[in-house]
Amino acid sequence: MKKKSASCWISLLSALLAAPAAAQSQQILTLQEPQKVVVPRQEEVRIPLKATIRPGYHANSDKPSEDYLIPLRLTWDAQGPLQPVEIIYPKPKFEKFAFTEKPIAVIDGDFEIVTRFRRPPNAMPGPALLAGKLRYQACNDRMCFPPKTVEVKVPLILQ
Repeated sequence: MKKKSASCWISLLSALLAAPAAAQSQQILTLQEPQKVVVPRQEEVRIPLKATIRPGYHANSDKPSEDYLIPLRLTWDAQGPLQPVEIIYPKPKFEKFAFTEKPIAVIDGDFEIVTRFRRPPNAMPGPALLAGKLRYQACNDRMCFPPKTVEVKVPLILQ
């Protein structure tokens, strides 16, 4: 009986250790690797982030239509080499789901978030890295999942 019990524990432990790897390979939202951006002196630049939400899922928009929904939110490191001027989120769709009484503002499929940046006058020329975080709440047609945060890193060349 002890051998059977030990093998059950090993099977359970193996399943628990495999679960996070399986969950990571099943990401609902994925970001495309940002291209290197060349930043001229004393100019604004627009940096797009391209994302995809798996079919059958959606995320709340940056301005959710209900207080209990967690918004899509892109933030940039305040100590970064560029200063954000404006973040332009995708236009949401309004859809009705089993868990809502009225249509809610969502995004799905392929979309882009564009940030306008200003280069500070004291920014040193050369390579730099712009860091940020994209927070979102993914849902399917029956329920919403806990919010997740994705790290964003954009390589820069400051001229």
